[in-house]
Amino acid sequence: MASWADDGGLLKDERHRRILAELGASGRVVATELHRELGVSAYTVRRDLDELAEAGRLKRVHGGALPLAPSEVATTFAGRERQSVAGKREVARAAAGLLVPGQVTILDGGSTALAVAEALPPGYVGTVVTHSPPAAVALAAHEGVEVVLVGGVLERRAMVAVGADCINAYRSIRADMVLLGVWALHAEHGLSEGYREEAEVRRVLLGRGDRVVGLATADKLGTVAPFGFGPADALTDLVTERAVEDATLAPLRERGIAIVRP
Repeated sequence: MASWADDGGLLKDERHRRILAELGASGRVVATELHRELGVSAYTVRRDLDELAEAGRLKRVHGGALPLAPSEVATTFAGRERQSVAGKREVARAAAGLLVPGQVTILDGGSTALAVAEALPPGYVGTVVTHSPPAAVALAAHEGVEVVLVGGVLERRAMVAVGADCINAYRSIRADMVLLGVWALHAEHGLSEGYREEAEVRRVLLGRGDRVVGLATADKLGTVAPFGFGPADALTDLVTERAVEDATLAPLRERGIAIVRP
C-alpha cells in the first residue's frame, strides 16, 4: 500500500515516481526545484532523495541527485557484458580505428575494452599493455600484437588486476595512448567508478599516455558513481555512440574534450 505524505497532498510513492521521471527526462534533479514542484517541504524532498538513494534508484549529490551509472546495477563481469551490447560494439569499432601501427597503447579493463580487443583490425602491428586477462586473451589472436599483461590481485567483478603491484607496474610505463573504460562520466562531477580498487588503477592510467581516450556508451554519460578518480578534462578524447545528442556532449566539448563518434 502506498504511504501518505507528511505534508502536501501527494503520496510518498507518487512523489518518488515523479522524482524518478524528472531524473530520467532531465538527467538531474535539484532539491529546491522539487520543493516548489511537489508542494512539499524542503525536509520532505531531502528525505525522499535520501530514501531513493538508499534504494539504489539515484545518486545523491549536494543540492539534488543524478542518475546512477548503469554498471552499478550489474555485480558480475558477465552481467556487465550483457549491458548496452550494440553500443559497446559501436564504440569499440571507432576506438580500434584510433590505434596507430607501431605505437604503445594501454588498454583498460572492462567489457567495452574487451570489445575493443575483439574489434582490432586484422594485421594490426603494435604493443598493447593491459591488466585485463580477457582482453589479453583476445589480443593474443593477433600475431602482430605484442601483449604485455600487467598483474596484481584479480578483481573478479571486473576481471581485471588491481592493487599495488598493478599500480606500480603502470607507473613505470609511458604509452602513446590510453584507452580508458568509463564507468561514469559527468562534466561537473568528473570520472567515477563503482569499485575503489579499480578507481585507483584508473587514477594512475590518466597520467600514463600522451592521449587519454575515454570509452563510453550513451548510458554512462551524465552519471556518477561512488569513487571519483579524476576530472572530466583528464580525458583528451571521448569515444561514444553516434546517436548521443549534441546537447549531451556540449558540456564535455566545453572542457576541451574531443568527441569521436562512428
